[in-house]
Amino acid sequence: MVKQKNDAPSLGSIIAKNKVSYMMMAPYFLIFTTFTILPVAASLFISLTYFNMLEAPQFIGWANYLKLLLEDDIFMIALKNTMILAIITGPLSYVLCLLFAWIINEFKGRLRAFLTLVFYAPSISGQVFFIWTIIFTGDRYGILNGFLLRWGFMDEPVLWMRDAKYILPFLIVVQLWLSLGTGFLAFIAGLQTIDKSLYEAAAIDGIRNRWQELWFVTLPAMKPQLMFGAVMQITASFAIADISLWLAGDPPGSPVSVNYSGSTIVTHLIDNGTIRFEMGYASAIATVLFILMVGTNRLVQRLLRRVGN
Repeated sequence: MVKQKNDAPSLGSIIAKNKVSYMMMAPYFLIFTTFTILPVAASLFISLTYFNMLEAPQFIGWANYLKLLLEDDIFMIALKNTMILAIITGPLSYVLCLLFAWIINEFKGRLRAFLTLVFYAPSISGQVFFIWTIIFTGDRYGILNGFLLRWGFMDEPVLWMRDAKYILPFLIVVQLWLSLGTGFLAFIAGLQTIDKSLYEAAAIDGIRNRWQELWFVTLPAMKPQLMFGAVMQITASFAIADISLWLAGDPPGSPVSVNYSGSTIVTHLIDNGTIRFEMGYASAIATVLFILMVGTNRLVQRLLRRVGN
């Protein structure tokens, strides 16, 4: 029997044939490996050690994870707060980004550009926390207190960000206000690149209203932007920290809020990593957060693949 020659090209021949493409991709892969893959790998290793930045890391196995999941009550509070923020602000901000992008895309020219800037501006504003600090100021000169006192809704000012029952709801409001960011711009760009002939073909096939047009034509045509927007919104919702630090921190800028009512996984990580210098424990927190983000992203991407079906 004559053996058939294996004609499958080797890896070396494939690389040699496409060497120009690999050379052009090399800078990106170098940067991605240096600043993403290696730090993640280092964090995974450090999470298995005791490391205080002054002494060499001491391998302790799963001790950090056992302490985190079984003994750290503050982490459980931070995990609960993070999940509440992610479940509410993640999907809601995603839908708002898509809805506002869809509406703004109906306008033309300079008006569309102006509205895009107006909605996008809060996410890049450097004074955002200063604005909300004035709104939530606990004396009668705060905007919210002044409004409620003037219209007779209450008799004396409320220390909004020093009362545990108000902190998390207000953080949700602020996060939603900040949510029209990069994902929003991606949706605007995706809507403008859809081939108009698809809508004409859909009308011939029986599409009769704008909602059917959105579900069966617009969303399937911009699935890459939907995926990108989902990743950005999920990452933002799980990584909430700045608004808690500056609005609910005691004092402002501290990762510790009143009764930990505004604490998130990231603020707990900051507390252990940059204040207590327990880098092994902070790396364990980062690993748990990484797993949560990756798992949620996979779930959302699986759901988005069904859009238009």
